[in-house]
Amino acid sequence: MKAKEFDKKFDSGEDISKHLNISKALRPNQEQKRVNVDFPIWMIHSLDREAKRLGIPRQSVIKVWLSERLPPYLKLP
Repeated sequence: MKAKEFDKKFDSGEDISKHLNISKALRPNQEQKRVNVDFPIWMIHSLDREAKRLGIPRQSVIKVWLSERLPPYLKLP
């Protein structure tokens, strides 16, 4: 299928998933790397309370808060 036809199907709201090979899809700049960070107990308790309030895991709270604090120019490769 040519790109123009693909774009037309996408723009019209047609399901294009059958034309995609999701198994080879990549999300640029989204590779994961594990890091270890030590937090004081009081901070862990605060993070856990906030995570429970939001209904998300502690790690998600940390990721969201860090991403909000990093300047935009640091988020690019």
